[in-house]
Amino acid sequence: MPRRRRKKSLSVTQKRKREHLELCLDSPSAAGPYGTGLDRHLFVHNALPEIDIDEIDLAASFLGKRLKAPLLISSMTGGFELARKVNRNLAQAAQQLGLAMGVGSQRVALEEQSVADSFKVRDLAPDILLLGNLGAVQLNYGYGIAECRRAVEMIGADGLILHLNVLQEAVQPEGNRNFKGLTAKIAQVCRQLEVPVMAKEVGGGISAEVALRLKQAGVKAIDVAGRGGTSWYAVEAKRAARRGQPVDQAFSDWGIPTEESLVQVRRATPELEIVASGGIRSGLDVAKAIALGADIAAIGQPLLAPALESAGEVVNFLTGIIFDIRVAMLCVGAADLARLRKAPLIRR
Repeated sequence: MPRRRRKKSLSVTQKRKREHLELCLDSPSAAGPYGTGLDRHLFVHNALPEIDIDEIDLAASFLGKRLKAPLLISSMTGGFELARKVNRNLAQAAQQLGLAMGVGSQRVALEEQSVADSFKVRDLAPDILLLGNLGAVQLNYGYGIAECRRAVEMIGADGLILHLNVLQEAVQPEGNRNFKGLTAKIAQVCRQLEVPVMAKEVGGGISAEVALRLKQAGVKAIDVAGRGGTSWYAVEAKRAARRGQPVDQAFSDWGIPTEESLVQVRRATPELEIVASGGIRSGLDVAKAIALGADIAAIGQPLLAPALESAGEVVNFLTGIIFDIRVAMLCVGAADLARLRKAPLIRR
């Protein structure tokens, strides 16, 4: 009888990525206990807008590419077979709707080339703004411009996200905790890499002071990724609980709320392109974020369940988000995003 081929076991990094995806599907465990701050704002209703909802222009430009709507499918996963399905369904939806997309951290694929396919989506999405992704802290652990180029080339990316996840690394058992001298290394990547670099938090938010340092380092865009959405601290606490380890809740409310981070970063760096993420759950959230200063908004965790079903389910979900952006714009009398940015907001 022919011998059965043994299934290759997952590496430590792959197992962690799979656990992250499983836990993020469990929304109550992944979501932070506090809000984004966006609910503190109300639009001034325009009862006579004098525009046709079907003629509202949602087109946006980000990092030099045109989007049909101001949405980025946020970086989430990669590195194992189920993640490949998620990424490919997300990419097909992005292509169909004309949106941007970021992939999850590609470190796992740089360590194990056989999983690179789980990140590759250009065959399905040749036209989208596609962003690669590496943890900025890896620049203190042997990574440099060569690895950044490999991440970009691996997926044919238009830019590279360097994500900042200080709290997650601090509490993660396998975490890399040396962030010393990282600003200078980010600046070196920005100088040498052939595509633009975007800095992104993962739920802690970015302050005005950090935004200024990132601007000086040469990043072209910042994703504030504030408190109020997926809490990677909560995710790591759940991972610890699975192993029978005590669950620490001391930092459960840590971070700058998305709204506050967005306002701070826009005031500090008016010339940078800014993504609002961290708890963006509706088209109304997107509209508020743009009125507060974001160029586009990003959605992550809510797309996981649809992406495990099909590209069509992702399209259906995002079509609903896009329709709600139109409704918000109609109700404030904004025929395009430039006018939406000027729409008045009432702070509760």
